[in-house]
Amino acid sequence: MAIPANDSRRNNDRIILGVDPGTNILGFGVIAVSGNAIRLLDMGVLKLDKIADHPQKLQRIFREVERLAELHLPDEFAIEAPFFGKNVQSMLKLGRAQGVAIAASINRNIPVFEYSPRKIKQSITGNGNASKEQVAAMLHNLLKFQEKPEYLDATDGLAVAVCHFFQNKMPAATAKSKDWGAFIKNNPGRVKGS
Repeated sequence: MAIPANDSRRNNDRIILGVDPGTNILGFGVIAVSGNAIRLLDMGVLKLDKIADHPQKLQRIFREVERLAELHLPDEFAIEAPFFGKNVQSMLKLGRAQGVAIAASINRNIPVFEYSPRKIKQSITGNGNASKEQVAAMLHNLLKFQEKPEYLDATDGLAVAVCHFFQNKMPAATAKSKDWGAFIKNNPGRVKGS
């Protein structure tokens, strides 16, 4: 499903790589952004469940993120933050997987953005408690992709990229503080004179 970066860049402002980290299955999605329009470039999974050695899994994650970065030349990298779970060992392994994916992105000088699972679901469906199936259905409606992926981890990775697009689409939505002076300075066309 991948489209080489040099073909997809012709009329696009930026490319976003989104990753849903995992130690058994890592999901990814790549979108092209042109103005307010987005287009799916690639999505899929990296299956790691047959690799018993955890450091080898981490190495594969690093290499896969680097491969995706080399193929699509993303301008931004978005990743899902690990959620808090009861199993400390699982959380530790998931955190390592996230860290390795981030390191691969940083190694290629791609800016990194992190979103909570709840924020991603809220951004895509309007409901922070939405199911994976609901997220996948909304993405299917939004991006009109033909093939439904075998694993919902693929649409989870895509959801991270789309969430990042939505969060950065409107300057007011991404303001970290209520500094209205900075907002007015950065958005002169949005403020009417008196």
